[in-house]
Amino acid sequence: MTPFVTLQGRRALVTGGTLGAGAATVALLRELGARVLTTARHRPADVTEDGFVQADLTTHSGVQTVVDAVQQKLGGLDILVNVLGGSSAPSGGFAALGDTEWDKEFGLNLFPAVRLDRALVPAMVAQGRGVVIHVTSIQNRLPLPEATTAYAAAKAALNTYSKSLSKEVSPKGVRVVRVSPGWIASPNANGLAMRIAEEAGIGYDEAVQVIMKSLGGIPLGRPADPKEVADLIAFLASDRASSITGTEHVIDGGTVPTV
Repeated sequence: MTPFVTLQGRRALVTGGTLGAGAATVALLRELGARVLTTARHRPADVTEDGFVQADLTTHSGVQTVVDAVQQKLGGLDILVNVLGGSSAPSGGFAALGDTEWDKEFGLNLFPAVRLDRALVPAMVAQGRGVVIHVTSIQNRLPLPEATTAYAAAKAALNTYSKSLSKEVSPKGVRVVRVSPGWIASPNANGLAMRIAEEAGIGYDEAVQVIMKSLGGIPLGRPADPKEVADLIAFLASDRASSITGTEHVIDGGTVPTV
């Protein structure tokens, strides 16, 4: 029996693929038959060198390193998943965010995706097929003013850019979709809770409640598991989603309170 979803023989690049939803996506795409290359600034001890390229995608040279590795190791690309993102900005509202913080947030959450697309999508267009998946965030519509204004703005920019890109390349056979998670139970999310706890002088469990309250609660009663986000990404990358492009797919347990 043919499996419901298969990526057999597809060539994929997943950025930010060593932690959380990125690592789960790498594992699932490989399980479904894809040849997967992933990248991060540092290679964790549990990640083998096979299928990994060490690079800092916030730099032009790092992007070029990854682009070269795609050609050398995969010979081209069918699936590009931009998971890379995060925030290190301090709390304290908009006044606490100087130019350095703004530059860092856009340099991590927008420009790596833009630069990789610019380098890799033309070849997808030339071959007449491909899928680009940008992982954004529900904060593009639900920003947290105390701590994530710049991050939310960068993700909103990624959202708008993605829509424009989809309108340009979808007629040429390349689908572009967005996945917008809410809170994911990953090391990065736990790190956010730890940072809030340290800065506010409260316990970890209290910090978790601060996050939940700032989000207005999660109707499902829990954050998403990284594997659940990976499931959505894998489906969107597959031929089962062949008529889906230009759209945003929210996976937040019902956090966003509006239609």
